[in-house]
Amino acid sequence: VQLQASGGGLVQAGGSLRISCAASGRTFSRYAMGWFRQAPGKDLEFVTAISRSGGSTVYADSVKGRFTISRDNAKNMVYLQMTNLKPEDTAVYYCAAHTRAILSQPPSQRRAMYDSWGQGTQVTVSS
Repeated sequence: VQLQASGGGLVQAGGSLRISCAASGRTFSRYAMGWFRQAPGKDLEFVTAISRSGGSTVYADSVKGRFTISRDNAKNMVYLQMTNLKPEDTAVYYCAAHTRAILSQPPSQRRAMYDSWGQGTQVTVSS
């Protein structure tokens, strides 16, 4: 599966931004989807993930209550709505697909479970 992230940009602290990820193929609904991010000089970190059906989500503590992941299986899209952004949210954001996810399985936070990755979109939050 090919993934294309978009929608990044520059936003002031306290602002909002929605980034998107478009997936190719006809089997999008079989994939759990996740967002990860990498800040300059730091390791890749988990942000959030959503199950195949969209019925289950999981968030990193650092974004809980501020970020919302959603998906539209009819459009092969996954979204990340980010509110109350902070300078520490500045990073390249990557969408990823867990193509072997089981339908009843909660989405994984483990990077190793995701086997397809998009190219990333830059989000910069100014103070």
